[in-house]
Amino acid sequence: MKSILIAAIVGLVVSILLTPYLIKVFSRQGFGQEIRDDGPQTHLKKRGTPTMGGTAIIIAMWVGYVVSTVVQMIGGGNGPTASGWLLLYLTTGLGVVGMLDDFIKIRKQRSLGLNKRAKLIGQTFIAVSFGVLALMFRSVGGVRNDGTPYAGLTPASTHLSYTRDIPWISLGAVGFVIFAVLVIAAWSNAVNFTDGLDGLAAGSSVMVLGVYVFIGFYQFRNACANVDLTGIAAQGCYEVRDPLDIAVVTAAALGGCIGFLWWNAHPARIFMGDSGSLALGGLVAGLSILTRTEMLMIVIAGLAVVEMLSVVLQMLVYKARKVRIFKMAPFHHHFEVGGWTETTVMVRFWLLAAMSAALGAALFYADWLANTGG
Repeated sequence: MKSILIAAIVGLVVSILLTPYLIKVFSRQGFGQEIRDDGPQTHLKKRGTPTMGGTAIIIAMWVGYVVSTVVQMIGGGNGPTASGWLLLYLTTGLGVVGMLDDFIKIRKQRSLGLNKRAKLIGQTFIAVSFGVLALMFRSVGGVRNDGTPYAGLTPASTHLSYTRDIPWISLGAVGFVIFAVLVIAAWSNAVNFTDGLDGLAAGSSVMVLGVYVFIGFYQFRNACANVDLTGIAAQGCYEVRDPLDIAVVTAAALGGCIGFLWWNAHPARIFMGDSGSLALGGLVAGLSILTRTEMLMIVIAGLAVVEMLSVVLQMLVYKARKVRIFKMAPFHHHFEVGGWTETTVMVRFWLLAAMSAALGAALFYADWLANTGG
């Protein structure tokens, strides 16, 4: 638990101190955000606000994780794990794609950055490499407390999962990599759609990451390698590689998001840009895969799901019937165009995100109770 707290605190401190420095540097360099002319007119005054603030979250996550790991090693604990490195790789890789996208927007002074093909190639490369690597690096097997042999685990599983692997739904190695690409693309774009109001993406991500700190720690305390398989608790144990390290990475990112939100809350002094939204979307996707909670993530990050569905429905209905079901997509802009203030939309959407995250955490715990007879 100490390592989780250290990661969160360090991530928070780094982010809250680094972000104002980035605001000054990006402002000096002219790294200002371009605003869509067809969007809410109240957003036009935001043109020129520094962007690429997601850089602060990524750096805070790395520093928080490294410091926590070093402290843990000094105290005789384990060093970094494959799962931790994979989460950092996926988050940073998609963050770099986002940075390129942001940089092109700035240099060409337009609201669109990388073209769809280049962006897709970048996301696909990171996702495929993550999927392949996640099926490697099997942990060392051993003997459980009751004397039974314990096979090592890979960071990811080829089975579809809810709160743990679903035994009868196996995707196979190739199927898993394809599935991982789809999951990572979906979540990175979903969070990207959510990033349209001051503090919305950062605030909702804080809630999702908070749930995953809890899930990672709970899986660590109830890992199958640590329980007596003759007891009732074995029925609810978790076959997850490196759950504690996953919680540490998540806590570092959580602290980074909170520190960034201090400067990103309305009126925002800096935007996270695609460098932050794509990175956080990748982190969310990676967490769902490595903690075996891919289907549960749909509930935990329900706000991002709604935002993405609003865009998809808007496009499909318009192509089919030439009418728009929303005044503007993503969904949060529909309410802004309808007369809600930006702060009202943000706070109410935060409440929706909190309820969704709380429901996801409750479903996770309820499943554990159901499996342990609690």
